[in-house]
Amino acid sequence: MPLRLLRAVLAASLVVLALPVAASAQSSAISAYPSPGTVSAGPATQISLRGAPARRLGTIRVTGSRSGRHSGRLRAHSDGRGASFVMSRRFRGGERVTVRTGLALRGTSNGDYTFRVARIPSRVTIPNLILENIDAKLVRRFRSRRDLAPPFVNVDRRAAGREPGYLFLSPKSKKDQKQAGPMIADDAGQPIWFQPLPGVEAATDFRAQTYKGKPVLTFWRGTSRQGIGVGEMVVLDQSYRVIRRIRTANGFRPDLHEFKITPQGTAIIIAYPVVRTDLRKVKGARKGLAVDSVIQEIDLDTGLVVFEWHSLGNIPLTETFSVPRGGPRLPFDYAHTNSVNLDTDGNFLMSARNTWTIYKIARATGRIMWRLGGKKSTYKLPRAAVFAWQHDAHRRADGAITLFDNEAFPPIRKNSRALALKLDERTKTASIAGSLVHPRKLLAATQGNQQNLPNGGAMVGWGSQRTLTEFSPAGDVVFSAALSLGFESYRVYRQPWVGLPRTRPKVAAADEPGAGTDVYASWNGATEVASWEFSSGSSATTLKPVATRARTGFETRVTVPGVPRVVQARARDAAGNVLSTSAPTRVR
Repeated sequence: MPLRLLRAVLAASLVVLALPVAASAQSSAISAYPSPGTVSAGPATQISLRGAPARRLGTIRVTGSRSGRHSGRLRAHSDGRGASFVMSRRFRGGERVTVRTGLALRGTSNGDYTFRVARIPSRVTIPNLILENIDAKLVRRFRSRRDLAPPFVNVDRRAAGREPGYLFLSPKSKKDQKQAGPMIADDAGQPIWFQPLPGVEAATDFRAQTYKGKPVLTFWRGTSRQGIGVGEMVVLDQSYRVIRRIRTANGFRPDLHEFKITPQGTAIIIAYPVVRTDLRKVKGARKGLAVDSVIQEIDLDTGLVVFEWHSLGNIPLTETFSVPRGGPRLPFDYAHTNSVNLDTDGNFLMSARNTWTIYKIARATGRIMWRLGGKKSTYKLPRAAVFAWQHDAHRRADGAITLFDNEAFPPIRKNSRALALKLDERTKTASIAGSLVHPRKLLAATQGNQQNLPNGGAMVGWGSQRTLTEFSPAGDVVFSAALSLGFESYRVYRQPWVGLPRTRPKVAAADEPGAGTDVYASWNGATEVASWEFSSGSSATTLKPVATRARTGFETRVTVPGVPRVVQARARDAAGNVLSTSAPTRVR
C-alpha cells in the first residue's frame, strides 16, 4: 500500500475512534449544585455532585472567602449516582465559595468553580393583605367525630363520563380560621378522610402519589402570607401514618406550591428564601430584599439535595410584571415560581407567575432552554394565547403545554381559563390547542390548577373561587362542586385511592325519648366500608347485633330499639368481611 494511502486510512481511523471517546467524556461529566456561578446559595448549602458514585468523586475542597477552609463529609445519594459534601459549619453571607475537585464538572474548564452565598436577613416582615375578606360559614358536624368540622363540598352536577376516583382538596379559610387541612371527598361531596391541622396551619397540594411502588398521600403543611409559605412536606402511607418529612433542604424551608415525587424516589419542591439584593433595575432600593424562587430535588431516602436552581442569577429582575412596594424592608417577589414538573425528556418545566412565563430548565446544567410567554418568549404567541399570572404548567400526553391561566391580580382578562398550548419547535410559534372556561366565567385572583385526566378530560380547580369542575375530553362539564363560602383550595385533584386506617371506627349514641336510640358510626379514612353492623346491650359483655345498614356517607345513622347502655359498630366490606370494630361505647 502506498505510504500516502496508508496515512489517509490511519487518519480516517483516528477520526472514527475519536467519536466514542468524545461521547464517553461527555457522558462522564459531573453536574454540581449549587451550579457554577450561582449568586444566592444558602449559608447551610451542601455541595451536591451528580453523575458518578460517591467512591469515584475523589477529594472535594471547599473554601469560603471569609469563612476559610471547610471540612465535611461526603454522603452518598441512595441511587448510587452521586453524593453531597455536607459541611460541618455554615458559610457567611455574601462570601464567595471556591470548590476544587479533580472531576470533569459541567460549566467548568478544570473541575473547579465558584458561587456566591446569599445575604439572608435574620427577620422578614410580610404583610397579610387578604384579597377575599369573607367569613367562613358552613361546616359539617358529626356525632361520632365531634373533633372534625370540614367545610361542605356542595355538588351541583354529576353526569356520566366522569373519571373514576375521589376528590383531593386542601380547604382553608382566610379571615376566621376554621379547621384547615387535607381532605378526600367522594362525588356526593361526603368526606372520606379529613385531617384538621392545629392553629393557623394549612395544607396545600394534597394528592395521591407513588413512592417505592406503593400509593402514598403527600401535602405541604405550614403557614403562609401573600403566597409565601414556610412549612414542611409530609408523606403518608395507606394507613395515614407519616413515613417521610422534609423540613429543611440546604437550610431552606419548603414553600407551599409544589411537592412532586418522581419515579426515581426523589421529591421536587420549591423554597422561597428572602435575600438582600440590588433592586434599582426595577426602581427599587439599592439595598433591597427579593424572594429567590429555588427549585430543589430531594433524595427522599437520605434527605440530601440532588438538584438546586435559583431564579436569581438565571431570571433577570426586569422580566417581572410586578413592582416593588412598601419600601426596602418588604421583600419583592419578582418571579413567584408556583409549579415545577418533569418534562418528557427529564428536564424541568417551571411556571413563574409574576413573569407570566413557563421556563424549560436543563436538569444537568440549570440552563434555561426556552421561555414560553412573558417579555422574552422563545415562542411567538398570538394575542389570544397570551397568558398572565398563571399556575400549574404540565406537558400533556399529546405534547401540548397545559396551565391554569388566572388572568388576575391585577385583572388582565375578564375570566380565568384552563389553557393548552401547542408548540412548533421548527417555527418557534405557539397556538391554542384548547381552552376551558367555567360556565359562570369565574376570575380566580389566586391559586388554581388544571389536572390532565387519563381519559383525556381535565379537572380544574378555580383557586380562590372555591370551585372545582371536571370537563370531559369534548369540553363538557361532567362534574361541578364548590366549597362552603369563605373556604378555598390551592389545587384540586381527582385520583383513585384505597385508605386502610390503623385507627378503629368511632361510634356515638343518643337516647331519643319514645323513639329508641340513635347510633352513629364513622371511620375516618376508610374507603372499603360497604356496610355497618350495629350491636347494643346493657354492658360490653352483653352486646348483640341489632341492625345492619349500608354506608350512607362519612357517618351512618341507625335507630336501635330500646334504651341500651352500650353500643358498638362493626365495619364490613362489600364481601361481608369484617374490617374493624369500634370500642364499646356508653350511650349518653
